[in-house]
Amino acid sequence: MSTSKLEQLQQFTEVVADTGDIDAIERFKPQDATTNPSLILKAVDLPAFQPLMHTAAELYRKADSRESAEAAALDFLSTAIGADISKRVPGYVSTEVDARLSFRTEATVERVKSLADAYANLGVSPDRILFKIASTWEGIRAAEQLEKEGLRCNLTLLFSFAQAVACAQAGVTLISPFVGRIYDWYCQHRGVDHIPAEEDPGVLSVRRIYHYYKSHGYATIVMGASFRNTGEIEALAGCDKLTISPALLEQLSQDTGTLERRLMPNNVQKETVLPLDEADFRWQLNEDAMATEKLAEGIRKFAADQNTLLDRIRSLASA
Repeated sequence: MSTSKLEQLQQFTEVVADTGDIDAIERFKPQDATTNPSLILKAVDLPAFQPLMHTAAELYRKADSRESAEAAALDFLSTAIGADISKRVPGYVSTEVDARLSFRTEATVERVKSLADAYANLGVSPDRILFKIASTWEGIRAAEQLEKEGLRCNLTLLFSFAQAVACAQAGVTLISPFVGRIYDWYCQHRGVDHIPAEEDPGVLSVRRIYHYYKSHGYATIVMGASFRNTGEIEALAGCDKLTISPALLEQLSQDTGTLERRLMPNNVQKETVLPLDEADFRWQLNEDAMATEKLAEGIRKFAADQNTLLDRIRSLASA
């Protein structure tokens, strides 16, 4: 029997399921699973999670302020779904922190501690969880503090080399550079509908980050994310982790062609980069139009999906 590209990929890259769909997780048996507000919004439509919406509505109804009601409902859904997923994967489950806190360091720290407590109450050790925080300067500073306190972080919405450098300096556990959203931006700005994988700016961005981390001995895990096609995934074969949607996992599982390893930790290009302070970080991000636009857009999109979810919870709470 021929070996699929998914099976070949799993020989040198940890495959992560980018979904809250329990059936997909059980089918593909990934090492880890990631969620975000958009995926949670989809997940609560699944029959298995419908009762959780009613519990969230009850928590919202009983809270003594709108702010505490929103936090209670959102954190309950995130941790309840995450706890269920944790029973089905051996590794990490990534749980998003409220996107509206992306520019508030202390508020992010406190929210992560609250999520960690909620997971502990559900019998899930915090060391099984990666707390997803947007790669803003404030988010990176929050992650730096949390890592020192033993709470592991996944820095998401990462589009620029400056963000990756700052995350490594902060000692975060894992970063999620977004391949597909970089690809989308460059397709739009070049006026094309396709860019080959070997020229794909998203692929090239992750390769540069991977080489930089490995050549300088950073322990931070590189997990490519947000893929548009299997070509991008194949071009990053060998990356520490890749988080992949069920649709693309299916395509890889049906393809029995040969998959070549493209990234290896002992075969990297060394690049010297000076440490970044806040001014350097903000300037370099400002100079990268794609990263600036996609970071802001990503935060807005996650916040919008959170608000849609909250509207549904409020509707149930007032019924």
